[in-house]
Order: sequence, then C-alpha cells, then structure tokens
Amino acid sequence: MKIVLDTNVVVSGLLKSQGNPAQVLTLALAGAGQVCHDERIFAEYAEVLARLRFKFDPKRVREVLAKLETDGLTVDAGEHFDLDLPDADDEPFLAVALAASADFLVTGNLSDYPPDKRRGCAVVSPAEFMEHWRKLQDED
Repeated sequence: MKIVLDTNVVVSGLLKSQGNPAQVLTLALAGAGQVCHDERIFAEYAEVLARLRFKFDPKRVREVLAKLETDGLTVDAGEHFDLDLPDADDEPFLAVALAASADFLVTGNLSDYPPDKRRGCAVVSPAEFMEHWRKLQDED
C-alpha cells in the first residue's frame, strides 16, 4: 500500500504516543505501507520537526526521517503542478500522491484538500486510514 503522510500527521504522531496519528506513523515506520515523498516533502518534514516549540529529540527526528526515506518511495511529481489548493504549501503532498498513484493521502486537515481539487486521490484522516487498515487486517 502506498501512502503520503501530510506533515501534520508526522508531527502529531511524534507528539502523542497514543491516537490515530501515532498509529499511522507507527505502521509507516514498521513498513506496513510505503510512504511516498519527494524532496519538497522531506524538506518540510525536516524543517517542521526541527522547530524548537515541539521539543523533539533531534536523534529521534533523524531516525524517523532516515527510516521514512530508506523504506519510502521517492517520487518525481513534476508533472503535477498548479493543483489550485487553498494553500500552495499542501500541493507537493497531493502531487506526490497523484504521481505515485498512492492509495491514500493521510492528513489531519481534510479541508486543505477540497474534494473538487483531489483529482481522484483518496484523502483521508488518520482515523479513516486506521479504520481502513483494520478492515484490511480483518480480511486476512
């Protein structure tokens, strides 16, 4: 399964060890899904996770980023541009999801990706992703 993780999911997953974002991040780090990214997404992850207000352990941040990069799928999303999202900073996430034919773009802010702008991409909350994940596990 290919997924794209919005930065807010990674941040929330690291801030709280419980809850849906933490479960999504744990699954991603365990290799349960292939996290798709490009250099823009990785730059945002690194910049946001380094913010002092979060007080993340720099070693833990390096470990998480290294794991996501090593196990993930680097995607060239150059063909997907001008996606006309409310915030242009969210466009790399949708562009990568579209370029990778990702199964899900997981975000804590669904309103950042209006349904009429998704171009067929499944944009879901961490709770919705976990519900889908549990159903898949029940089928096995």
